[in-house]
Amino acid sequence: MNDAARKLTDPARGAEGFQREAPNNIEAEQALLGAMLVNNDAFYRVSDFLKPVHFYEPLHRKIFEVAGDIIRMGKIANTITLKTFLPADQKVGELTVAQYLARLAAQAVTIINAEDFGRAIYDLALRRALITIGEDMVNIAYDAPLDMPPQTQIEDTERRLFELAETGRYDGGFQSFNDAVALAIDMAGAAFERDGHLSGISTGIQSLDNKMGGLQRSDLIILAGRPGMGKTSLATNIAYNIAASYDPEYLPDGSVKAKNGGVVGFYSLEMSSEQLATRIISEQTEVSSSKIRRGDITEADFEKLVACSQMMQKVPLYIDQTGGISIAQLAARARRLKRQRGLDVLVVDYVQLMTGSKKAGENRVQEVTEITTGLKALGKELNVPIIALSQLSRQVESRDDKRPQLSDLRESGSIEQDADVVLFVFREEYYVKNQEPRDPDDPKYAEWEATFDKVKGTADVIIAKQRHGPTGTVKLAFQAEFTRFADLADPSFIQYEEH
Repeated sequence: MNDAARKLTDPARGAEGFQREAPNNIEAEQALLGAMLVNNDAFYRVSDFLKPVHFYEPLHRKIFEVAGDIIRMGKIANTITLKTFLPADQKVGELTVAQYLARLAAQAVTIINAEDFGRAIYDLALRRALITIGEDMVNIAYDAPLDMPPQTQIEDTERRLFELAETGRYDGGFQSFNDAVALAIDMAGAAFERDGHLSGISTGIQSLDNKMGGLQRSDLIILAGRPGMGKTSLATNIAYNIAASYDPEYLPDGSVKAKNGGVVGFYSLEMSSEQLATRIISEQTEVSSSKIRRGDITEADFEKLVACSQMMQKVPLYIDQTGGISIAQLAARARRLKRQRGLDVLVVDYVQLMTGSKKAGENRVQEVTEITTGLKALGKELNVPIIALSQLSRQVESRDDKRPQLSDLRESGSIEQDADVVLFVFREEYYVKNQEPRDPDDPKYAEWEATFDKVKGTADVIIAKQRHGPTGTVKLAFQAEFTRFADLADPSFIQYEEH
């Protein structure tokens, strides 16, 4: 590309190829600073969202920064106290800094408009930040280093845009106790209106909700178990229950929030989306998933499948089946889903199949630490609960008591530390079934049969860690042919608690 053509496509230039000035409003900056010099209360009207870096003019940045420091110290910031902290020899046109401060104060408008000026300055700073991101994107795309694939640049740009979008809200700072009480009552009211009166999002399994209060926003929930225990089935059940009960509420500002249930993103690193859909259809229609795969179904079964699939088309459950996804890719896609469709719960199946940034010399424990720390940070950033599935180490199999413990988590240090909740899925039926004597006439067979009948069709969900509630065990029914977890029919048999 020749220089003339490059000039025409330079993002800092307009359609005519002339250099464009970055968006700014010097008059608004002068008006706000003048109001502050006359009445320091103007500073408190903008200080929770406006920072020195948001000013376009460097001298204005310095004035706002120095004035802010003086006011926070409980002193008066005016033309006299400020000028000693500003460069005396600097000129603003024909004026010295001291004369310029005096003119700002003399031309000051009422502080009633201070917040409006502050927001105008802030919005223009956001526009300049957008321009910077855009220019960086163009320049890096032209001269990208060999070790930076386009996908990495897209993810980095998405992250920067999302950060800008999230920080571009006028919130934060102190609020009066009256406001805090009103907010607490609103939350209580929302919990009261929500099905099951839960503070969090219902899993659709009542006995689990009773123990956990639903899934709490920004929590990292680790769901772990040995292969064959049904952890993917439980995660799939919960994900579908939440998505199927989604009840959107439209707010006055045009945004949507979930009154019940929620939009679910499901990262299936182990199974394909079709396998996952087959499991859900089997659970909903009570037609065995193995029969669905083999085509061994009746016409009535097929009609049930078609009816179920039509109903499921409206369910906001989104599946990503990319294998070996990195934490950076996962975060970028989750941010995109939240922007485009909304997002209330994220499920990752499972942690050990994810990759970290793979820095030189890094071992697997460090990589898993990066992944769990990244998931915890993502949950806070998006304000959604994240259910992350995890494998357990083989040492479980060598013990007589096969019930999992926190120390059984593979690369356990970071997983156990970062998690707000750790759930273990344990099915004694799986182990008892494997101990069946070969000879039905064996005297031990009757004893085995009695034990098997006692544990058949049940599963334990062990709450080994919970930051906001009790630990203990929840007993559930498990129907293996439909891969379905459900509440047990006998309420006296549901749960017991540890202290």
